[in-house]
Amino acid sequence: MNKIFVSLLLALGICGTAQAADTVVGDAAAGQTKTAVCSACHGPDGNSLVPNFPKLAGQGQRYTLKQLHEIRDGKRVVLEMTGLLTSLNEQDLNDIAAFYASQKGSVGAADEKLVARGEALFRGGKLSEGMPACTGCHSPNGVGNAPAGFPHLGGQHADYIKKQLVAFREGERTNDGDTMVMRAIAAKLSNKDIEALSQYIQGLH
Repeated sequence: MNKIFVSLLLALGICGTAQAADTVVGDAAAGQTKTAVCSACHGPDGNSLVPNFPKLAGQGQRYTLKQLHEIRDGKRVVLEMTGLLTSLNEQDLNDIAAFYASQKGSVGAADEKLVARGEALFRGGKLSEGMPACTGCHSPNGVGNAPAGFPHLGGQHADYIKKQLVAFREGERTNDGDTMVMRAIAAKLSNKDIEALSQYIQGLH
């Protein structure tokens, strides 16, 4: 009972920090015309075929816009995107985020040997270590919470998920806010945990 209570408190504490989403005006049709450079790595519709590059299709507009801002402004370093956003204005970023939000994401195949462990972590967390379930912010089917700005994970490349979790754990990625939610969670994940979670998420839909 205590473990359930701790998990609930952690989930509420983490997810309750999100403010109501501001209305972001973006034109998906216009955004499509601005993604020619993006499509080289992320695919024409945002479904990247390269495991190291994230799928953007179906990603919540607020989350994508935040990442675009932070990459452009140097708050998040993504070497492959260096200089690609510097010439884009606010409307451009809004339009691009709207375009990717309007697309349907694809789902990959998961390694069946790792799915059970990954699902247990995603749905149950590690309560003995104070780590809540991923479902609290990313929902049971991985669609995230678009209004709150929590990312859509279901179907994302396992390699990309693994890279981000390790980056959060090692403090190489720090744009999870003042509460350091993802850094705190990733710190409790072993390499085997991360591998299992990444595989489970890749096949989640």
